[in-house]
Amino acid sequence: MWINYNNFKLLLKKINTPEDLKKLSIDELIKLSSELREFIIDVVSENGGHFGASLGVVELTIAVHYIFETPNDQIVWDVGHQAYGHKILTGRRETFHTNRKYKGLSGFPKRDESIYDTFGVGHSSTSIGAALGMSIASKINKDDKNHVAIIGDGALTGGQSFEALNHAGAENPNLLVILNDNCMSIDPNVGALKEYLTDITTSKTYNKIKDDVWNLLGKLSNFGPNARKIVQKIENAFKSSMLEKSNYFESLKFRYFGPIDGHNLEHLLKVLADLKNIPGPKILHCITKKGKGYIPAEEGDTTKWHAPGLFNKKSGKIIPISNTDNLPPKYQDVFGHTIIELAKKNLKIVGVTPAMPSGSSLKYMMKEIPERSFDVGIAEQHAVTFSAGMATQGLIPFCNIYSTFMQRAYDQVIHDVAIQKLNVIFCLDRAGLVGDDGPTHHGSFDLAYFRCIPNMIISAPINEHELRNLMYSAQKKPIGPYVIRYPRGRGVKQDWKSKFEYIRPGTSKKIREGTEIAILSIGHVGNYAIDVCNDYSKIGFEIAHYDLRFVKPLDEKCLHEIFKKYDYIITIEDGCLNGGFGSAIIEFMVDNNYKKNISRLGIPDEFIEHGPQKQLHKDCGYYKSSLSEKIESIKQNLNTNII
Repeated sequence: MWINYNNFKLLLKKINTPEDLKKLSIDELIKLSSELREFIIDVVSENGGHFGASLGVVELTIAVHYIFETPNDQIVWDVGHQAYGHKILTGRRETFHTNRKYKGLSGFPKRDESIYDTFGVGHSSTSIGAALGMSIASKINKDDKNHVAIIGDGALTGGQSFEALNHAGAENPNLLVILNDNCMSIDPNVGALKEYLTDITTSKTYNKIKDDVWNLLGKLSNFGPNARKIVQKIENAFKSSMLEKSNYFESLKFRYFGPIDGHNLEHLLKVLADLKNIPGPKILHCITKKGKGYIPAEEGDTTKWHAPGLFNKKSGKIIPISNTDNLPPKYQDVFGHTIIELAKKNLKIVGVTPAMPSGSSLKYMMKEIPERSFDVGIAEQHAVTFSAGMATQGLIPFCNIYSTFMQRAYDQVIHDVAIQKLNVIFCLDRAGLVGDDGPTHHGSFDLAYFRCIPNMIISAPINEHELRNLMYSAQKKPIGPYVIRYPRGRGVKQDWKSKFEYIRPGTSKKIREGTEIAILSIGHVGNYAIDVCNDYSKIGFEIAHYDLRFVKPLDEKCLHEIFKKYDYIITIEDGCLNGGFGSAIIEFMVDNNYKKNISRLGIPDEFIEHGPQKQLHKDCGYYKSSLSEKIESIKQNLNTNII
């Protein structure tokens, strides 16, 4: 039952659109920021969701909507983890408790959810390019609009953001990029850009001169454009000398302003009002703190408070979902501990992740074997090519990338790895439907998009033992690119730390014999088939089950046996039906002139919304109940034929 979080939020409950903000005084806006922050804490503590990032941009969110005329002026949020305040101020306060809930609000900005969500997001580094495209369109359409991209310092490490900055400087658009600098993405940021931004933000001399030059520029503006140009040259010279390096952003023809305190609302309003009237590409560098206003998040583990789940807002204690002592481990943790075991025995093994050491559990290797584990920042393309480079020198990279993010590095997989037959092991975490993050994060397509690439080995474990064995097998000898995909969440075995066994590519595993019907599964959803087959066995109806383990190469010897013995075949996969595992089985049937009844269960040809994983499996028709329904329809057909 929804609790009315507005009871004591006297100002917030009056805000239904950004126009309502403009009726408030500065003091009231400052009070509103406290109410908005408290509202986010109230709702997220009881419903879950992304937390620290949204608390960090409360003042910035209010200021942007106050100064700009949204939705005519267009704001693009990068990734969208930080957009909760934006949603609440743009007419979704009363429904915000449904955020990331099944059939509720999306956890990210979404164009068909609100006119204020100008661009759908979820993956990083897209905001500048999207806002640039909008600004060029406005110029062509002769629309008088402002365009604002709000991007974090973590997302700024993504190559696409650099490409957009480079292009924008050449186009001279009416574009404001707000750099929300909190030194974090989900995990702490890495790389030279982080160090550069730190140099800027910690140079007191530079900041003093920057403020003085900005004030001088305003005083001399009455003397015309020549004075403005002169002052800009003086400003640039001071910046270069104080930082002992050129300002990177201004080298791309962006006017750079800041850094400023992103929590000083009054100052933010003044600066944004000024920048609104300055034409051309501009960057405003704001320093913020993740979790601002909630002491446990401010002072605690910022990675943990990125999306903490449910927590007691008074004590700050995170509420465990359940007692996990007797539960099977998460697949990501099996990967994280197994790669250390393997790396200690094989000194050629290295680990690579694009900014997800916690999510992928490569963090364990980074702590124990730091010299052979690499966080390359939010840069999936680079992660793949970097891995390929190491592979040319005889190293064995385990490149761990979420399935949904691997889509961003597709060309690198083909051009830099597969064509050269390099032994890069791609561990695709979060494969299949991931749950509450929704369509931008589901790993629906990897089986299909990898299956058409030559030289690839593509596998999926049914449980933790198989994940360990596939990882062991992939590094045993150099055999080219090797994909191991596994889902978000827990496996099925408490005694997961099994002895390693080699699995030859293209070998399947017969789980049980049967008559008439055979189920062919790939990956973790094969456990649904195990349960269903056990249930039918209890009533004397035996169904065969084969865990194929590999989509490429297929176990053709086993498939010939199956197609000769069974008239009805069901395939089940946690991936898209178009071009996926079931399609591979049908292609085998056609190529070998078999004629059998095949039913494919998997993700249909549509983008699946957010919700609990099992609920989404039911909706897509490959949960246990769906499999049982398919078996019942086949049994009915068998009985009809007998009659």
